[in-house]
Amino acid sequence: MSYKSEYKIEGFYEYVVPPLEGFWWQNDCNGVDYANKDTFNWISAIRLPDFVTKKDFDWAVEIATKKKKLDCSSAEFLSIEEGLCVQIMHFGSFDNEPATVAIMDKFLSENGYINDINDIRFHHEIYMSDARKVAPEKWKTVIRHPIKKLADA
Repeated sequence: MSYKSEYKIEGFYEYVVPPLEGFWWQNDCNGVDYANKDTFNWISAIRLPDFVTKKDFDWAVEIATKKKKLDCSSAEFLSIEEGLCVQIMHFGSFDNEPATVAIMDKFLSENGYINDINDIRFHHEIYMSDARKVAPEKWKTVIRHPIKKLADA
């Protein structure tokens, strides 16, 4: 919203805010254990255009904290390099993700790759549907997993 204020961001252009994303992991777990959802840790993220800098982010946090009276103390400006990944569109409830991931895993196996989920590379979801407005059976979620070539394992 900087274009509506006196604060100007260099290179700014109007854009559509991308969908919410989530990075998920479990401590002491190799891969993802869907049977133990209570052990998941997560980070929610919204992708920012390249013209937004740390300085711009800090300004926005300060304004939201003051004007909107929001607690933004846990907001972070992150750069994430995911590396080589595979992704698939999942349709339906999050409870049904293992069946979709199995399709993705079969594709990996058939093409000489394996999952590379670890302490720094996470299960990644991109939420194409607003769960507050869409029935669970109609949810669309991109599931993205880090991978590596089997020979690199």
